[in-house]
Amino acid sequence: MSSTPPSLSAQDALVAVMIATSASNRKIETSQLVCIEALVDGLPAFSEYDKNRFRYVSGMVLDLFEQTDGLDVFFGLIRSALPERMYETAYALACEVAAADGHLEQDELVFLREIRFELSIDGLAAAAIERTARVRRLTP
Repeated sequence: MSSTPPSLSAQDALVAVMIATSASNRKIETSQLVCIEALVDGLPAFSEYDKNRFRYVSGMVLDLFEQTDGLDVFFGLIRSALPERMYETAYALACEVAAADGHLEQDELVFLREIRFELSIDGLAAAAIERTARVRRLTP
């Protein structure tokens, strides 16, 4: 990867957060990829997103995760690309992806905590977002 970090659009940053959440436990589950695709296809934030960027953003995230300071670079890119008003959206998308396979592993929980810290997500807001993601997955 070059020494100059790539620039990302806000939509790229949201996709990057979702991919990073899925990859946080060192395996990307099919259910999580399906969830990401559904979110990108269905949310207004992605209405004009070029889906051809998905492969580039995914590769960038996975490359960063291999670097010693990659997580710091990752969050720097996310904060640079996203307006603050979208930080909670990023966290909500991360929670949706983490919950997509029906269980949360310790690595995913640690990564979600890191997102909350790096994006300064308020504790009450985080709890509400987490609960929403959880109840959306309940079955009768």
